[in-house]
Order: sequence, then C-alpha cells, then structure tokens
Amino acid sequence: MGKVRAVSPFLPDRTGAIVSQLIGLFPTPVMRVPGLLEPETVAALAAEAQDATSLTNAYSDLLSHTPVAGAEANSLHGRLGALVLPKVAEFGEVLFGEALNWQIKEIWVNVLEPGGHQAIHTHANSFISGVVYLTPAHPSANIVFHKSIGGTGFLFGNSNPNARINAFNGGKWAMPETHAGDLVMFPSYLLHEVPANRGERRISIAFNAIPDRLDNFGYAIRFA
Repeated sequence: MGKVRAVSPFLPDRTGAIVSQLIGLFPTPVMRVPGLLEPETVAALAAEAQDATSLTNAYSDLLSHTPVAGAEANSLHGRLGALVLPKVAEFGEVLFGEALNWQIKEIWVNVLEPGGHQAIHTHANSFISGVVYLTPAHPSANIVFHKSIGGTGFLFGNSNPNARINAFNGGKWAMPETHAGDLVMFPSYLLHEVPANRGERRISIAFNAIPDRLDNFGYAIRFA
C-alpha cells in the first residue's frame, strides 16, 4: 500500500514503496511569539489595563474594552506598540513578500470576565491584527479561527463521528495554550472568536496595523 507524507522535496522512499506527497496550497499564516514581553513588563501593563475599560461589548456583558485609539494615545499603548512593531514588520514580510514600514493604527484593551465571550468577527481597515496576552488564557477561552464562510468549501461535507479532522477538512482551529506575554498575529480578514471563558479574568491588548504603502505592479497606494 502506498504512503502519504506532507513534504515538498521529491525524494524516493527507502523501502521502494510509492509515496504520495501532500502539498498544502495557499496556507493562511498565523504567527505566535511566545514570551515577547518580560514578566515585569506584563505585570506593569496588566495593572494599568485591568481597570481601564469603560465600554461593554455589544454581545457579552462580561466583556469590556477601552475605546479604540492610536498607539500614541497614552503611555500604555505607546509602550506596547514599540514592543510589538518589529514582529509586526516580520509578519508583514511573510504576507506581502517585502520589508515595509508598518504602524500600529489602532489599539485597545479587552477584559474578559468568567463566562464572557467574544462573537465571531473580522477586523476592517487593516492588514495585520494581533493580540498580546497580559494574563494566561484558560483553554476554554483560547482564540478560535474559522474558515471563510461560503468561499472555498464543498457544498456537501463529511462531518461525522468517524471523520478525522485535519488542516484540510476542518472548519475551525483553536490556538494552543497561550501565556502572559505571548503575542499572536493573523491577517485581519481571518474570522475569529473567543468562546465562553471558563477560567479567571482574561486581560489582553488587541491591535490593528497597516503598512505605509502597497504597490501592485505600479498601482500604488499609500496609507496615512
């Protein structure tokens, strides 16, 4: 019987068996940076952020936010923006294939109480979105990413108890365990949510980023 391996080099199998090669076309990148922030920085930011929220989420009374603002709006935003920007530029080069100048366009604090959740959504008017964790996230409240709705799936699937879920047939993917100080970034168009939090209070800071310009074969646009 033939075998399958998910590799790209075309190498012969040592046993002489026919090997089918599985190639992941057009994958969606998600970047995780474990421990980007030092514990002292995390503690200082968490202390400043935990009582800063004033806006209740439209879908959950147990989720609150600060107003969306620029990185220059206050010292909390400014300090965090400076820390994440090099990683934003690194992720941006993966997305667009070129080293561009990036800026944090919007940034805000999220405080998720036990039982709270964040409804499925995307982020408009940006290209990179990210989350910095200031507290550990309970496994129940890890961010969950979803496939685009109605875009590339079959009209009839095969979801049943016998089906083995993998990266090619699954409809959603939950971020593995995250810790205080971790950074997670993803393309802003990617659908995501936070299920009901079954753990302690979860504090994070989210942001949106844009490059200074994009050039598509001479059709260029600049962003303020």
